[in-house]
Amino acid sequence: MKKTSITIDVALDENNVPDQLSWSAPDGGIDQQETHAMFLSTWDKETQESARIDLWTKEMPVDQMRVFVHQTLVGIRNSYMKATQDVEMGEAFQQFCDYFSSEHKLGKAQKTKDSN
Repeated sequence: MKKTSITIDVALDENNVPDQLSWSAPDGGIDQQETHAMFLSTWDKETQESARIDLWTKEMPVDQMRVFVHQTLVGIRNSYMKATQDVEMGEAFQQFCDYFSSEHKLGKAQKTKDSN
């Protein structure tokens, strides 16, 4: 069995607020790639609960956070559809994504990098 690692480095300011974020995934060719925000969710099969780590730097502008959240929602919708083929719920989820985009006047800012 092959084993690999993904690492997240967080530099904190004097108030323990993220100042810099970077991540590495050597098998994917990523080495200390700078980022300004990340959402990480995990699933605990035993407790049937998710755990989340949401990080963003103090320099992350609100307008970019809106785009980031929208793209994340679209990505979650796509992952849900791939895993479940639940078309009805997928369409409802897409309607919310479209609503979110419209309310924040994001236009067609739906481009995401698929990590699968």
